[in-house]
Amino acid sequence: MYIVIVGAGPTGRQIVELATADQHEVVVVESNEERAGALSAEFDCLVLHGDAASRPLLEEAGVPEADALIATTDDDATNLMVMMLGREMEVTQLLSSISDPSHGPLFENLGVHRVENLRRLSGRQFYRTIQRPQVRDFMELGNSAEIVEIMLEAGSPLTGTTLQEAGQKGLLPNDVIVVAINRGEELHVPRGDTTLQVGDIVTILASKGVTDALMATFGSQT
Repeated sequence: MYIVIVGAGPTGRQIVELATADQHEVVVVESNEERAGALSAEFDCLVLHGDAASRPLLEEAGVPEADALIATTDDDATNLMVMMLGREMEVTQLLSSISDPSHGPLFENLGVHRVENLRRLSGRQFYRTIQRPQVRDFMELGNSAEIVEIMLEAGSPLTGTTLQEAGQKGLLPNDVIVVAINRGEELHVPRGDTTLQVGDIVTILASKGVTDALMATFGSQT
């Protein structure tokens, strides 16, 4: 995966650490020269120093070829401009932090895939989001347990099956509990005879965490 990260503060730095450890190709754009130099010395990635909202600099960073563009600066205006340029350059995954929640709709109207409050979201959670974009939201409960919202995609073996059938067929392991199902504007309380449909947002409790196998069951690629 080719990832461009704008902003090398604590959150951006953690994303760089995780992504480079997984051998992804990472390019960082940072306006603070000292911070850019420190990051370049510590990690095996390209770090560009300059105006994060500069089209030429983002092009130099390879944004048009990127699989994901992440903005983690503490300035919403800068992040918004980065997302606007990313959209023009047709980046598949656009992810940004926000400092003022009231600015959220501005980002959402641009088609930003996830808009999160920087104060509550860790770099690890940002990284998980670009790894698994079909996971709409998640919460770590300690140890390896997670609560996640996953969209059921076309081609999933769960499509058209009831929850009882899914359990009997081994499609949903015993350590996974379906907590809720959002279908359009309706919230469904899951029962054994509840049939799953494409597009359902399924909230699950996974006591051993969300595995690649579980993601594949929902039709999600990792």
